[in-house]
Amino acid sequence: MKAQEIQTCLERLGDPEKAQIHQRFFKTGPGEYGEGDVFLGIRVPETRRLAREYQSLSLPETIKLLQSPLHESRQLALFILVMAYGKGDAVLQEQIYHLYLENTRFINNWDLVDASAEHIVGPWLRHRRKTPLHDLAASGLVWERRIAIMATFHYIKKGEFDPTLRIAERLLADEHDLIHKATGWMLREIGKRDLAVEESFLKAHYRQMPRTMLRYAIEKFPEDLRQQYLRGESALVTSKKEGSSNNEKQRDPDFINAEIAMKRAAQKARKRALQVGIGVMVYRDGRIIEEKPDLEE
Repeated sequence: MKAQEIQTCLERLGDPEKAQIHQRFFKTGPGEYGEGDVFLGIRVPETRRLAREYQSLSLPETIKLLQSPLHESRQLALFILVMAYGKGDAVLQEQIYHLYLENTRFINNWDLVDASAEHIVGPWLRHRRKTPLHDLAASGLVWERRIAIMATFHYIKKGEFDPTLRIAERLLADEHDLIHKATGWMLREIGKRDLAVEESFLKAHYRQMPRTMLRYAIEKFPEDLRQQYLRGESALVTSKKEGSSNNEKQRDPDFINAEIAMKRAAQKARKRALQVGIGVMVYRDGRIIEEKPDLEE
């Protein structure tokens, strides 16, 4: 089976009416995050069924599907890659991991990231250095930053919270709503398993957090506690489990706000420099390195 044959099959299954709904839902209009994406209007369960049917598709043909302009073709390719990774040996898994990261520009909507990052990037890096996650979190491409935080869902489900907390801290200054939502969601998932861990992170950072990130993180909190965080009063709040030990010094909010503003300004400057072809020096993982613009395109 060839990728083109599968894509022809997908096109026959398309529903123009549903496609219009999907294109509005996934913000494909001018200036929106999914600008230019093309939908066929195929429901996800049907795409998953096709993935099971075509799971033996070769990697080269799967990557051809992943590079398609059609959203459902890319989605199908990712479902196939996830299945292949789960069943593959270490050699195949490494190959899929590298192919995934080489093609992130095609994993270009939140549903594509969320259905794949935790099943490929997360498990491959579980017992390895997390430097690639931090590199992704520092990317100028919003989908790579979302991959960074969503890949850590794999660790959360195994009770390993530190990778998520480290990436979340790096993304506090991010300006994109899709990153705010994903990061808040992952913090909430930590809280489902260990509320004390989530609250410890929130108490250190909630004043810096974008509002949407905070709202997602505290969505399941008791209403009175949630409102106290939203009013900026969590410095006065202590979980029942913690008793009355609330003597930690709080950082000056003005300093925190200035710090977050500087981080955002630096992120903008870095992005602009790379866009115009200028290299930038950044401090990462305890050392200063030069980031060079991608001049391939």
